[in-house]
Amino acid sequence: MKLYTTRFAPNPRRVAWVLAEKGVEDIEQVEVNLLAGEHRQPDYRDRFTFGHLPGLELDDGTCITETLAIARYLETVYPEPNLFGTSAVEQALIEMWTRRAEIYLANPMMMFVRMSHPALSALEAPQPEVGAYNKVNAEKFMKALDRHLASHEYLAGRFSIADIVAAVGIDFGRLVKYRPPAELERLNRWLAACLARPAAQAGL
Repeated sequence: MKLYTTRFAPNPRRVAWVLAEKGVEDIEQVEVNLLAGEHRQPDYRDRFTFGHLPGLELDDGTCITETLAIARYLETVYPEPNLFGTSAVEQALIEMWTRRAEIYLANPMMMFVRMSHPALSALEAPQPEVGAYNKVNAEKFMKALDRHLASHEYLAGRFSIADIVAAVGIDFGRLVKYRPPAELERLNRWLAACLARPAAQAGL
């Protein structure tokens, strides 16, 4: 297998974190220069349909993109430690929180950073007003998470893919020196616990 990836970007970091949690070291990693547009070159784009990173190429030539699809595949091949749930209830709860984390937190945070950071203009022209709008929406969800974390150590009860998606989303804000509001104490406690995991350094 080959994993086409790039450092610092949030989606590749999610997959790198999953690999690190599982201790997987037998997948060849191919660095793709995102800012230079290597992901848009025909050789890459034609294999993966879109110029999305990361991309996982299996030994039989099958190509997979989308971080959660890649992570689910890795969960099947490398089942321990479990990140997607064991029982039907746990799987449903982890899926619920993963979708919430992606839609209401990670995606707005990515748009906030992309629309605010001048160095990312190679990918898309900055639009500060779009960035500000997404920051407001992300922080609205952070407040809901802060309430939820009053009675939960992690989003779905125990550490899972949902925490990886949410923590990477927030931590991407480091590129614009962003940190969650200090008054969200439970959210910041949870974030610190996630980022203290050794695997959290993968992809940075």
